[in-house]
Amino acid sequence: MRLTGWVITGGLLAALAATPALAGEVERDRRDVRQDRREIHRDNREIRQDRRELAGDRRELAQDRRAGRTDELKGDRQDIRADRRDLREDKHDRRNDVRDLRQDRRELHRDQNGG
Repeated sequence: MRLTGWVITGGLLAALAATPALAGEVERDRRDVRQDRREIHRDNREIRQDRRELAGDRRELAQDRRAGRTDELKGDRQDIRADRRDLREDKHDRRNDVRDLRQDRRELHRDQNGG
């Protein structure tokens, strides 16, 4: 067999040897993408809940103001600050999860295309 035949045969054997490892990488990337999607959905649910709580606390603050319950205002403001903090943290988590999803999709695309 000529040298080019040996080179081609060696290349094919190397490609075949790498195929199971690549299949494992692709499956792992798919699992990562599914997990990232779940996390983003969970974050979106938490953000909606945070917004509902914030709106409720704002209504409560307005009612206490109208009713002249000045002793309750401080607690209402603290609740609003806590809700804003929770909302900010959940938005931050979602941003990180979206970034992870994009990275995992790039890796999946790269692994599927043999890159």
